[in-house]
Amino acid sequence: MPRGGARTVSGPPPDPNALRRDRPTDAAGWVTLPADGRPGDPPEWPLLWQTQREHDLWKREWRRPQAVMWEAYGQQVEVAMYVRLMAVVEDPDNKANTSERQKLFRQYLDSLGLSVQGMLRNRWKIESPESSAKDSDTGPTPRRRSARERFKVVPGGEQ
Repeated sequence: MPRGGARTVSGPPPDPNALRRDRPTDAAGWVTLPADGRPGDPPEWPLLWQTQREHDLWKREWRRPQAVMWEAYGQQVEVAMYVRLMAVVEDPDNKANTSERQKLFRQYLDSLGLSVQGMLRNRWKIESPESSAKDSDTGPTPRRRSARERFKVVPGGEQ
């Protein structure tokens, strides 16, 4: 095991709500994914054969918000390998469920942005349902009162 030096995923993941946002690494910005997920049918299965369980998982995974980015990056093979591995790992009777396989599964979760850590490292956010509801609302947004407007003068108070 190498000692010292930076690692690919060393340190805390980026935080979109951090107070200090002037880091050079923030130049790329954050991508907001649609809360409703990726529309349409899943892409064609890229591997040679597919089990029924893989077919069901494949359809489900391509409805996720992250699938918008998988499609943009052409990650069909990576997602197919993740789906295949998930079908194996979820089977309690499978004797091939080793710690190495489970470690690989967790790595797929992170790299495809399916874990919280993976979402942060990829700089992806899922839009809040409130923001999509506000976008569809045509009425005016009520103005919040300023601090001065909320300030209440107490009669007979100190001068």
